[in-house]
Amino acid sequence: MRRWLTAAGLVMVLSAGSVACAAEEEKPYDPFVGAEQVCGDVFSGSLAGMVEKATGDKLFFEKSPEGMEKTVAALKEAYKSGRSWGAVNTLCELSPKGAKQTDRGGVKFSMYAPQDVEDEGLPAGQEPYTMGVQSSVGRGNAGLYFECVTPQLKGSDKAPLRVHGGFGRGESDAPDNREYRNLNMTILHAVSLKLVKELGCENNAGLPETPDLTPK
Repeated sequence: MRRWLTAAGLVMVLSAGSVACAAEEEKPYDPFVGAEQVCGDVFSGSLAGMVEKATGDKLFFEKSPEGMEKTVAALKEAYKSGRSWGAVNTLCELSPKGAKQTDRGGVKFSMYAPQDVEDEGLPAGQEPYTMGVQSSVGRGNAGLYFECVTPQLKGSDKAPLRVHGGFGRGESDAPDNREYRNLNMTILHAVSLKLVKELGCENNAGLPETPDLTPK
């Protein structure tokens, strides 16, 4: 009788384990994640909360964690091409859950031409900041230009890699005030700083460790 009870108990344990495993296997894949996971660790730490506040969204369609790697490679290729500018590369796209197809934000980078920063004129609603070679903020966006000298790119000590970064929060009901404009620039600065460290830019390409949010 004792042996039978032991065997029966073992069967029950195994059965329960099988049911639990089956439940785990049947759990559907959810393609939506929080900002801290949307593109790997691009918006890790306190930056995730900033992104969620700026966009007004908590869940985003999960994107490849290779955005930083691909952006670094694209900027290097643009520099080595000998052209004065390069195509825009999306480092991380923000597509909120339940949003329209047009409601997309994110962070993008490209190699800019010298003349792009010679014109001080800005679109309506944009205002200049003092950080970098040139920077500006708007209701739902921020732009930052900086130059990178790095041992990863031969000749950059004489002709630096010129990088333009942009952040857009997409459609949002967030107000247009100094707090949210600073938030846009803070997010862009943080991702730009991660990028320049990956590129090995000397002196962090002139970017401070904490963002300079001084209007020009």
